[in-house]
Amino acid sequence: MGNITYILQAAQQRAKEMNLPYEGAMYPVEAYNILQSAPGSKLVDVRSRAELDLVGRVANSVNIEWASYPGMKLNPYFIAQLEQQVDKESLILFICRSGGRSHHAAIAATNAGFADCYNILEGFEGNLSYWKVSKVT
Repeated sequence: MGNITYILQAAQQRAKEMNLPYEGAMYPVEAYNILQSAPGSKLVDVRSRAELDLVGRVANSVNIEWASYPGMKLNPYFIAQLEQQVDKESLILFICRSGGRSHHAAIAATNAGFADCYNILEGFEGNLSYWKVSKVT
C-alpha cells in the first residue's frame, strides 16, 4: 500500500500546485502503477470513437467519448454515461490523447459528485508503452 499512497499523495500535491479543481494529476507511469495495484480503480478513456478505432483501445478501460469526431462536439450524455458505468466512490483515472479532454472530464466528474478523480498528464501519448492497446477490426 505504500506505493499507492506515495503516488496518490504526489498526484494530489501536483493538483494543489497547479490549482486544479479535482483530486490529482499523475504521470502515465504512476497511473499504470495505480491501475495495477489499487483494486477498484477505473481508467476512463475519453478519446473519440474515431481515435479508438484508429489507434486502439486500452485494455480494461471504460470508453466514454468527451467529444465526438468530426467537429469535436461535446458529448451531452458524458456524466450520465459515467454514472452508469463507474461507481461514484471509485478512484477514477481519466485519459485522452494529450491530457486536455481528460482534464475537462475530471472537472465535470468532480462537479457531478465523483470524489476521487485524477487526470493523466501527457495523456495516452505521454508514454504509449504502458498501455496494452488492442485494435478492433
